[in-house]
Amino acid sequence: MTQKPRSEKFERGLKTRREVLGSEYVERSLEQADDFNWSMQQLTTEWCWDEIWNRPGIDRRSRSILNLGMLAAANRPHEFKIHVRGAINNGLTKTELKELFLQIGIYCGVPAAMDCFRIAREVFKEMNLD
Repeated sequence: MTQKPRSEKFERGLKTRREVLGSEYVERSLEQADDFNWSMQQLTTEWCWDEIWNRPGIDRRSRSILNLGMLAAANRPHEFKIHVRGAINNGLTKTELKELFLQIGIYCGVPAAMDCFRIAREVFKEMNLD
């Protein structure tokens, strides 16, 4: 893919995206982008990671908690896994994650909570947090 120009919003969002999700994941996403899906990378980085994640109203930790609940409710396991890592990077503990997943079980259903626990254990293993 031909490298596309990057706006200031993109660069600010990219910095936040790397801090939350980890540079390795973000770089892989950018490297895999092509002419077909580059626009989605750009939109996500500018709107999601700059316009929303960089707003001063609530902290990153709170945003991670919100994301986990919404992604579990929306049944988006791939994004959920990415944001479990982000939640840990934003300071959530395994105990806090457990409590979130139990609450997700009440409001989203036991199968959703079971997926949360399973996915989180995969992340813990990848991050050597077993």
